[in-house]
Amino acid sequence: MIIVTGANGGLGRLITERLLERVPSERIGVSVRDPEKARELEDRDVRVRQGDFGDPVSLADAFEGAQQVLVVSTDSTGVDAVHHHRTAIEAAAAAGAKRILYTSHMGSDPSSPFAPMRDHAATEAALRESGVPFTSLRNGFYASSAVMLLGHALETGELAAPEDGPVAWTAHADLAEAAALALTGAGLDGTTPALTGPESLDLADIAAIATRLTGREVRRVVVSDADYRASLLARGLPEAGADLLLGLFAASRQGQFTPVDPTLGRLLGRPTTALADVLKTTITPTG
Repeated sequence: MIIVTGANGGLGRLITERLLERVPSERIGVSVRDPEKARELEDRDVRVRQGDFGDPVSLADAFEGAQQVLVVSTDSTGVDAVHHHRTAIEAAAAAGAKRILYTSHMGSDPSSPFAPMRDHAATEAALRESGVPFTSLRNGFYASSAVMLLGHALETGELAAPEDGPVAWTAHADLAEAAALALTGAGLDGTTPALTGPESLDLADIAAIATRLTGREVRRVVVSDADYRASLLARGLPEAGADLLLGLFAASRQGQFTPVDPTLGRLLGRPTTALADVLKTTITPTG
């Protein structure tokens, strides 16, 4: 039995779909907070059980009989995120799992200015302490975040943000396929190399791609950290959220998300997906 957590989320659902291409559905279970949203998987004979990282009792039931558990990282940060991940790791070990896998990040670093990277580093420490063989999938920076950073630039013609550094943007679909391969014998043990897309691009590069795809100029405008933070607060973002985003730019300036590694492409047996191809699916030409 292979258990995937967070299967109602974007990455977790994609991983489950890729697993269904490789193993019989009765060997797959999902742990989700809301089973009603996973009925389509249940109709395909996937075992669906309610599991919440904040409720160890629910995880004991959701992980029952697991040979492997894939812990998909939560969208929370800080103490809550690390506590939830530790709870899931402990529950997987208690269920007798022979391997625990975790969706980490290429920038995992206890001293990173980007808070989620510190959470990933703490979770990786928990994996090492668990005593269970593990695989920490150090995923490249999600390409979907580049879409988020574009924000209103497609309407305003200006991509205004602090100074940044190149990022190895990586497609969800590629990472989902890699996770499914790791769960079905790809031989990824311990902490993986960075699993990245084919190139590192900064926001000026993204603005150029957006210009090409839309036929309308999108200019990259560099603003100070202080001005960017003030603009985020003015739009109603809480201070914690604004500081989180500033940490992302600070970490990118340090090159924490820049290295491109061939491991993902070798694992997939094909070229990884370029950011431009991801953006093509979300950007509509103006005419």
